[in-house]
Amino acid sequence: MNLNFWLPVLVLCSSLATGLIIFFLKEKQSALRTSLNLIGASFKVVAVHYMAYRLLVLGEIHEASFSMGLGFDFLLRVDFLSLMFLALSSNLWLVTTLYAVGYLEGSANRSRFFGFFSLCVAASTGIALAGNLITFFIFYEFLTLTTYPLVIHRESTAALEAGRNYLWYTISGGSVLFVGIVWLHVLTGPFNFTDTGVLEALGSDRHLTLIFIFALLIMGLGVKAALVPLHGWLPVAMIAPAPVSALLHAVAVVKAGAFGIVRVVFDVYGQHFAGYLGLLEPLALVATITIIFGSVRALMQTDLKKRLAYSTVSQVSYITLGAALLAPFSTVAAIVHLAHQGIMKITLFFCAGNIAETLGLHKIRELDGVGRRMPLTSVMFTVAAFGMIGVPPVAGFISKWYLGLGGLEAGQNWVIGVLMLSSLLNAAYFLPIVHSLWFKKPEIPWKELRKSRLEAPWTLLLPALVTAVMSVLACLWADWIWSPLGVARQIAAGMGVYP
Repeated sequence: MNLNFWLPVLVLCSSLATGLIIFFLKEKQSALRTSLNLIGASFKVVAVHYMAYRLLVLGEIHEASFSMGLGFDFLLRVDFLSLMFLALSSNLWLVTTLYAVGYLEGSANRSRFFGFFSLCVAASTGIALAGNLITFFIFYEFLTLTTYPLVIHRESTAALEAGRNYLWYTISGGSVLFVGIVWLHVLTGPFNFTDTGVLEALGSDRHLTLIFIFALLIMGLGVKAALVPLHGWLPVAMIAPAPVSALLHAVAVVKAGAFGIVRVVFDVYGQHFAGYLGLLEPLALVATITIIFGSVRALMQTDLKKRLAYSTVSQVSYITLGAALLAPFSTVAAIVHLAHQGIMKITLFFCAGNIAETLGLHKIRELDGVGRRMPLTSVMFTVAAFGMIGVPPVAGFISKWYLGLGGLEAGQNWVIGVLMLSSLLNAAYFLPIVHSLWFKKPEIPWKELRKSRLEAPWTLLLPALVTAVMSVLACLWADWIWSPLGVARQIAAGMGVYP
């Protein structure tokens, strides 16, 4: 058996097959549905980690290719850049599945939900595994189709309106992306991603055309990456259940857009060639505007999930900013923040979902004293919030530290100012929540807790506890070779951009 060929296929099919099977299960077959979800997610985690070992230790490249005609290949490939996004989607699918099982217990349409939930993860996996722009686009649009039913899951008027808004944004973005991909292929012919950048290797002299194509690609990807002014769908989509919000923000949609931007900069244009064309400065400017704008808008929100949504608008753009700086440290920052932002943000959404489900609270003004009633949930929220601010020893500190080093290394000292302002704004919208949780007395009656020794069902507490602990260990064990930072360094070294 050729493992280099079959492992990417099996990793993709583990969630794809799980989702297709679950569609045929009856609502009352909850035990079978849960078992299928957890078996598929566990298999994916084991297989991805095994592929990571084979790539980083043995130097084995996993690749599966199928001809689609017209000179195009459907290419699944595990390379250095795909590894972090692939590991993130597989690990967080497992914990989010467990959380969703507890969150949706007793609700309607669970087979439909978990079917599309698994297909959504399959789409994210395909985006990570895509070895060329055509394959990437197929899964990128598949992600739009599989997340729409999750956004409208509750089928309320507000949910349906949010779903229409989501489709308008993402389909429009996909159309622009498609034009850019077709135009680029007309110019260059079919090509696969390379660590040095396809266009940099070709040395094309059609610079003005390539600048227009780059703008189209970034606009198309910027919708899902929630770059300003293409971010409007994200706060509205918070009408979805908490597991969906966690998936959208930490694993799937926004990460797919950010990952796509990193692919275009490094593997299509090549970072040095993009810099030569003058493309990185405008990209860094857009990322900076998004970082500040998202934080300012987060300050204005009174709904907890919407504040977290605008926080995502800001935080994900650290990845874009890191990719836009011509420096090895900033490249490591962009790669590692794919993981760090994911584990911190998913913790925040898990905790927000716990509070909403257990106490029926959604507004920030209602959170006074919740730390006394739900101490474990409040501790986990506090840890993740401090990480978003950049306080050690939580993972966000590592991301911001390396991004700052990258800015200095690139001679872009203004990056330090952006990080300082962003961190102050992060503190301004997170610390009042933490203060309310721990230091204020409740002014309204809480929803009665179920008769249990736990503050919430264990299926809701355990996933948040796991990701909160991961957020701390990612900082405390940052020098370990298999920490997110250690892996990011190896990935950047494998790409030839880090010593």
